[in-house]
Amino acid sequence: MRKIENPWKQNPWLESVAVAQRRARKRLPAPVYDALVAGSERGQTVNENEAAFRELGLAPHAAGNPATRSLATRVLGQDVSLPVLISPTGVQAVHPDGEVAVARAAANAGTLMGLSNFASKPVETVVEANPRTLFQMYWTGDRDLMVQRMRRAHSAGVIGLILTTDWSFSIGRDWGSPEIPERIDLRAKLRNAPHVIRKPRWAWAFARAGVPDLTAPNLTKPGEPAPTFFGAYYEWMSTPPPSWEDIAWAREQWQQISGTPFVLKGVSRVDDALRAVDAGVHALSVSNHGGNNLDGTPAAIRMLEPVAEAVGQQVEVFFDGGIRRGSDVVKAVALGARAVLIGRAYLWGLAANGQAGVENVLDVLRMGIDSTLLGLGVSDIHDLTPADLVVPDGFHRALGRPSRTSDATTNPVSLRA
Repeated sequence: MRKIENPWKQNPWLESVAVAQRRARKRLPAPVYDALVAGSERGQTVNENEAAFRELGLAPHAAGNPATRSLATRVLGQDVSLPVLISPTGVQAVHPDGEVAVARAAANAGTLMGLSNFASKPVETVVEANPRTLFQMYWTGDRDLMVQRMRRAHSAGVIGLILTTDWSFSIGRDWGSPEIPERIDLRAKLRNAPHVIRKPRWAWAFARAGVPDLTAPNLTKPGEPAPTFFGAYYEWMSTPPPSWEDIAWAREQWQQISGTPFVLKGVSRVDDALRAVDAGVHALSVSNHGGNNLDGTPAAIRMLEPVAEAVGQQVEVFFDGGIRRGSDVVKAVALGARAVLIGRAYLWGLAANGQAGVENVLDVLRMGIDSTLLGLGVSDIHDLTPADLVVPDGFHRALGRPSRTSDATTNPVSLRA
């Protein structure tokens, strides 16, 4: 007798990032979902990151478009199949496999994995899942501790280091912040039971795999257990912010330890980009931390072209903030990005369907990039230019652009603008 398929069974395919987000919201307990949405203060920047892409139009051709398109590029000496990289995000315990699932998905998609030092999985385990992993560090702890963490990452086999320095510890959200326990003890289980009981599939997945311990294993100090997320966050808050001399020091230390690329993430100003070049970075990422940091910062896409124009011939320029579809990737590349990094987009896929969900999101972006190139009549991702876009007057935000007429004595970077 033929088995009758359930006509109400949900198609696991996610046809867009928006669908992935809706599936994630349906699957996750409310506090977990709210932690992914994040944002800060009034939410101005997190909303602007996406909204600004809607102001950029596309300039398609009617005929003569290429039958095949190439999306491949080269990033930090690595060939990737599309200009989309995995941005490092902390504690991906929305799925039992967390960062390991994401790393495998990135490997299968032919791209690079970014791993946060606030990740829920050890760097050694993630590199095993994807040998092309970039390790990300915040400026946290003293210099000896930072060097120890660099050495551990290098020993694990990472192919580069990302240093993120734009965090300002903004507090308070107008819509309220989710309650996140420091550890999953009996009290936390009882307190969160009303949320978790409404999501039996999510709860069952963790019941089989084991409850996450909410630690940051990559911030473990020698001879000590892994700190809790909040313990590690306190260390970060207690560390004085870095100077440009500190950035140069970190770059030099990584060069001596590993010799692999060093990336500075969180650049929004032209003058900072020029200083980053002087500090010896191999690449930088134009970013406002996904709108999770200093609220009121312009949308990241508005800041991209001025930075790329200033330093794009000297270092690789990446972009992250608000990418939700393939055409967004095309817009960023046309404005000067070598590649983009995605964060929330793949986290929605991870929450919705694990590794398959992340691969699904990367496939959606790949198809969107390809169809946009087709419409624009562009055969190769490297051939994109601002002329392929409709950019409204006043769109760009050239923060910290040195004046060309400034006195070089008072403004030593003015002649490099």
